[in-house]
Amino acid sequence: MLYPILAELVALTHFAFIVFVLLGGLLALRWRRAPWIHLPAAIWGAVVEFANWSCPLTPLENWLRRESGVAGYEGGYIDHYLMPIIYPAGLTSDMQVWLGVVVVVVNGGIYLAVALCRKHA
Repeated sequence: MLYPILAELVALTHFAFIVFVLLGGLLALRWRRAPWIHLPAAIWGAVVEFANWSCPLTPLENWLRRESGVAGYEGGYIDHYLMPIIYPAGLTSDMQVWLGVVVVVVNGGIYLAVALCRKHA
C-alpha cells in the first residue's frame, strides 16, 4: 500500500522540480537568495538534457512502481509523462538538446530581468 503512494509522490516531486528548473528564477524577484538554490538546479536540469542522462528520480519511481506490483515504464520521466503531451512522437536526443536550450534561454531571460529590476530599484 505504501509503494504506490511513494511512487506518485516521487512523480509529483519530479514534476515540481522540472517546473522549478524552468521557472524558479522568478523567485529571485522576491528573494535575493533564491538563485543560490535555483541556479544549481537549473544547471543540473540543463546538463541532464544536454548529456542525455536520466534523472535519478526516474529509476526510483520505477522501482517503487514495480514493488507495488505495477509495471514501471521505459525511458525517462519526460518521455513518459511530458512528451506525450507536448509531442506525439518519442523523445529523441535532438529534442533533449532543445529542451536544455529552453532551460538556459528561459532562465537567462529571467535572470536578466531580475538584474535589471534590481538595478532600477
